[in-house]
Amino acid sequence: MKKEKLVAESRTVMTELIMPNDTNPLGDLMGGYLMRWMDIVSAICASRHCECHVVTASVDHISFHEPIKLGDVITLTATITRAFNTSVEVFVEVSAADMPGTNPRQSNHAYFSFVALDKETRVPQKVPTLLPITNEEKKLYESAIRRREIRLILAGKMKPSEAIHVKSFFAEL
Repeated sequence: MKKEKLVAESRTVMTELIMPNDTNPLGDLMGGYLMRWMDIVSAICASRHCECHVVTASVDHISFHEPIKLGDVITLTATITRAFNTSVEVFVEVSAADMPGTNPRQSNHAYFSFVALDKETRVPQKVPTLLPITNEEKKLYESAIRRREIRLILAGKMKPSEAIHVKSFFAEL
């Protein structure tokens, strides 16, 4: 296992054509299908970075900004934003365009967290660290620690008073 990896080493891109079976009666992509594809592309990305099997630990807020229509082509891009001890955060962006490639638009995004597991014992294992290079990679890397603390607080795994980076966001009870 490498000790340190670049963001580009695990970046994963997936493309899907929205077919009739993927849509609701209004001709829009069903949200569950999109969430499934987002989970798949982010799991592949996380597994590439970790060099092992991973399991989804959490998904941050997914909002649907633009409808995706029957016949649209979507592109899902997943990148590691930060590696922690045994987990990674993955940012997934979804863009859509008409079939000939016209009317491109950002549609959705979300942050997924994955835990790396040993294949035999299914025990969490250490993951390679991440080396952000570009300004955007560095920005996502730095903000990941705050998102992680919020996830842990909301899951009841950390008390707000134990948070270092987001403590001020939570009122003392």
